[in-house]
Amino acid sequence: MISYIIPTRDRPDMLLRTLKAIDGLGAHDAEVIVVDNASQVPVFGLLPSHMSIPITAIRLTANIAAAARNAGARRARGQWLVMLDDDSFPMSAEHERILRTVPDDVVAVMADISLPDGRREQGGLPEVFIGCGVAIRREAYVRLGGYDAAFGYYAEEYDLCARLLSAGWRISFDPRFRVLHHKAPAQRSKNEILERLVRNNGWVIQRYAPEQVRREQLGRSARRYRAIANRESSLGGYSRGMLELRRTLYAQNRTPLNAAMWDRFTGLASARAALQGAFDEEPFHAASLVGRGKNDWVVEAVLAQMGCRVVAPGTCEDVRVTGTLSPGPMLDLLENPSPGARLIPSSTLGVYAMTAFDR
Repeated sequence: MISYIIPTRDRPDMLLRTLKAIDGLGAHDAEVIVVDNASQVPVFGLLPSHMSIPITAIRLTANIAAAARNAGARRARGQWLVMLDDDSFPMSAEHERILRTVPDDVVAVMADISLPDGRREQGGLPEVFIGCGVAIRREAYVRLGGYDAAFGYYAEEYDLCARLLSAGWRISFDPRFRVLHHKAPAQRSKNEILERLVRNNGWVIQRYAPEQVRREQLGRSARRYRAIANRESSLGGYSRGMLELRRTLYAQNRTPLNAAMWDRFTGLASARAALQGAFDEEPFHAASLVGRGKNDWVVEAVLAQMGCRVVAPGTCEDVRVTGTLSPGPMLDLLENPSPGARLIPSSTLGVYAMTAFDR
């Protein structure tokens, strides 16, 4: 059985559109649990009276952000929790068939998340999912306590994925599991978003990075979000986030991943396998990075370990490599390559998806 978990707050029109889309999938072995994150107008009276699958609503007395999913998980009866936002929904019922055959050691299956303009959602890594489109085994989610409420929004998935990997499970991607994310405009300011991103990503590093790379990773994260804050005119939020991070950093409970697990978590293991596999097929010695993004430093590091020079695009490169480990932007690049040298994926997720595209 599948339990759709949908937190919502003050977006009744979007919630109803999502529920209508789920109802349009037809009757299947599933339930819907809507978690009302203290909306000004409770959702109880707004829910449709007839759906092809049963629907339950839970009303919270305070807005606890992403951790509202935990309340839904505790009430759920399904073996799989399909996590959605109130503005995201599956585009078919294919995931129901997929989840029946998932290997026992796979604890979560990431969806291929599209936006209305045809692009894919940004965020995530080869074994770090995006919260608006993923199926998670209920037993594992509940056993680990679900999302940490201290995060609020942003990077809470990274924290949970680190714990899932540390517990010995795998996280996979299946391009047949397709979710449409309407991505309503954020009700938070850019400064508030930067404040949370700086603090929360720092927390993840402090909790899980091996000691030998912890300081380096904290510095890299600070530089990344400083650059974003400059670009988005959000230096105030960045500064507040840094102050909060310094205040709370050493209060984080350190449970560092071992080196091999950290390589999986950051995407380095996946990048190493994909790039070495491409090299074994047809050797290359100079590569340019296309569409730089999430964890492009990992891609550069792996190429350097292979003895491959990273050059500027259009400067006699042997190959082009997707410069992001975020699944959505990487798959967009692979599906719609621009003319030029051979384009190769920077992770095994991309290799798998290219095979699926060919089918």
